[in-house]
Amino acid sequence: MSSSGSVPRLVVAAPSSGSGKTTVATGLMAAFAARGLAVSPHKVGPDYIDPGYHSLASGRVGRNLDAYLCGPELVAPLFLHGARGADIAVVEGVMGMFDGASGEGELASTAHVAKLLRAPVVLVVDASSQSRSVAALVHGFASWDPEVRVGGVILNKVASDRHEELLREALDSAGVPVFGVLRRAAQVDTPSRHLGLVPVAERRAAAVDAVAAMAEQVAQGCDLEALAGLARSAGALSCAAWNAAEVLAAEVLAAEVLGAAPPDPRRPEGPRPQTPDGLVVAVAGGPAFTFSYAEHSELLSAAGAEVVPFDPLRDEELPDGTAGLVIGGGFPEVYAAELSANEPLRKAVAALAETGAPVAAECAGLLYLCRELDGRPMCGVLDAEARMTETLTLGYRDAVAVSDSALAVAGTRMRGHEFHRTVVEPGAGDAAAWGVRVPRRRLEGFVQRGVHASYLHTHWASEPGVARRFVERCRTS
Repeated sequence: MSSSGSVPRLVVAAPSSGSGKTTVATGLMAAFAARGLAVSPHKVGPDYIDPGYHSLASGRVGRNLDAYLCGPELVAPLFLHGARGADIAVVEGVMGMFDGASGEGELASTAHVAKLLRAPVVLVVDASSQSRSVAALVHGFASWDPEVRVGGVILNKVASDRHEELLREALDSAGVPVFGVLRRAAQVDTPSRHLGLVPVAERRAAAVDAVAAMAEQVAQGCDLEALAGLARSAGALSCAAWNAAEVLAAEVLAAEVLGAAPPDPRRPEGPRPQTPDGLVVAVAGGPAFTFSYAEHSELLSAAGAEVVPFDPLRDEELPDGTAGLVIGGGFPEVYAAELSANEPLRKAVAALAETGAPVAAECAGLLYLCRELDGRPMCGVLDAEARMTETLTLGYRDAVAVSDSALAVAGTRMRGHEFHRTVVEPGAGDAAAWGVRVPRRRLEGFVQRGVHASYLHTHWASEPGVARRFVERCRTS
């Protein structure tokens, strides 16, 4: 087992989306795990769905590395946090290797994250419509940014032995190692819908079979020993691993020093985590609410909460002693009928919100709190209606809190991400959650009593005070 700063790691990138990154990355994770290695899975960007497949493949929590949402300075610490105790880490990239946040240069691109992690890159190339030209393509990606080290390629969708021979000859002449060749294989395909792959939670048995097929294809078609050797060539990282208890303690100390908060005699000396004091924060899960970052629950726990998951599709009551509620993203529109049919839970959520207890809802959670979704009754916490549309709203957002809430004081700056094909009318309440600057200036979301509901997905590691404030409100509401 490697020390945290020197864990072997590699980044799986591609010239464009659709090249096969998820198949290769997930297959590598499962193939390495099948060899008895502890594999740490990671995904570049805000994607919630791929990490579910990564978790299934590796047996460990899939984690995101997003230089836009969290800032470049947190990428390596969050990586080391997720990679604790791992023998090897596999990082799946996003889009094309150099594609980052719109208008922000390399920020949040796969190449940017690879540099921040000092990790070698394996380029997955869809070779279905080319032969010798593959060498020019790979040469361009390998030489574009000298700080990005492309260690070699994996050729995907290769048609035949002769096709493979031509591709290998071209890349050999270019001096680029070929770590694997994958043929077309329908069994590794995973179904998609309007926002990407169907989450693991919605197709558990089929997902298990798909991951097993990916592992078999990668194990048969790739040189795992050579790839592990490439991973071992990653440069050492000098930063410390992110730790929820430490960042919360530091955040409280900074507030005290700046005079923003009085000294707290209950705060322990040093960054020791607080123990849960019976304060329950219920977190929605199950097939309808699959989008969450693991660090959110870790921060809530470090702030003193007992985090208890529940499934709004099946559970008719909130967990006993619920003092606060977190409802993340997912696909409630797919399960609108089932969510609506669970009237006891809808009433329980509305009753909790009526007491002023903190409720944090993002995207799917926002829809669930509306009066109705596609004509079906929801919780009725918000005087708003939600419906599906044909328009995809997608992109990073720079936002500022415009109302004091259970999550943040007005003026708090956070970065978020929108990813939906629904619309809520009205789009903001009398007290809005956020002021968003791009792609157009607008008010967005709802703040009422203890409720903070918004389309924006945020990563609390970038602003750990969000979790501390939420738990404090749970204690006092």
